[in-house]
Amino acid sequence: MPRKSRIDAPGALHHIIARGIEGCKIFRDRADQNNFLDRLGGIVKETNTRCFAWALIPNHFHLVLRTGDVPIATVMRRLLTGYAVSHNRRHRRSGHLFQNRYKSILCQEDAYLLELIRYVHLNPIRARTVKDIKALDTYSYSGHSALMGKVDRDWQAIEWVLGLFDQRQWIARRRYRAFVEKGIPDGRRSDLTGGGLIRSSGGWAAVLEKRSAKIFEKSDERILGDGDFVEEVLSAAQEQMEHRYRLASEGYDLDKIASKVCDLVQVELSELWAPGKEPKRVEARSLLCYWAVRDLGISMAELSRRLKLSLSGVSLSVKRGERIAQENDYKLIEA
Repeated sequence: MPRKSRIDAPGALHHIIARGIEGCKIFRDRADQNNFLDRLGGIVKETNTRCFAWALIPNHFHLVLRTGDVPIATVMRRLLTGYAVSHNRRHRRSGHLFQNRYKSILCQEDAYLLELIRYVHLNPIRARTVKDIKALDTYSYSGHSALMGKVDRDWQAIEWVLGLFDQRQWIARRRYRAFVEKGIPDGRRSDLTGGGLIRSSGGWAAVLEKRSAKIFEKSDERILGDGDFVEEVLSAAQEQMEHRYRLASEGYDLDKIASKVCDLVQVELSELWAPGKEPKRVEARSLLCYWAVRDLGISMAELSRRLKLSLSGVSLSVKRGERIAQENDYKLIEA
């Protein structure tokens, strides 16, 4: 059976799990862990991705991320590829480091965010990497210590998470810690490590109870949320797929988008591809980046090469292009 494609959208919440191939250690020592965190922090900030929770275990890691300007697939490709290359070089090994694809579960934020933060941050205790909550408070390789103010992680959404508990930081930390500690007896929770009807409903008992009441919900293993949320996500994904098929059938590629942009903004094609900061040129390049990334799914790395811009420059152009399109009611194709 072919693998299902990943589901993503700007602002989507993802629980991501990646494991070492054949259970091997992906973090052999602190140097490995620090290397990974340096890469994660840099990519999170550069792509405007929000990181709510994370934990590093010797043979796997967990992340809770909200997509920013860059698709989650691009964020993870940069993170995993860069880390694997440096890890292999440092330890003089070759071959794949990670097991298959990383697991990415799109989550219903209101219902699952706090539970996910707690579950992910308790991983070191479940893995017996640390002994108890007191040791976890200062453990450098879980986002919990940053939320407790013991370790500085300027790329982690610390204030946002604490704000869910109280606007006064000292009270928020106390309440957050109590919330996390309360989850220790729960142990491993399969309902938070994947989607599907069983997990999203809270187990088979809940599913059977709903079915006996003639309540039938849509489910998908890539999504963690109730039936309405699953329907909404799949519907949006289907619309996006149909939109891309239509663009492909009408011959849209990067060059055709460039021609469309030049007609709208009234610039020459040669000007669009040439570097420069003239307002019209910036406007045209921004629209090009926005439609190329959002409508065609072209990678920002490819745009970076074609436009001779940094990845962060392309990311800013995508945001600017979205604003320009909305303000001027520009459309790539009519609905």
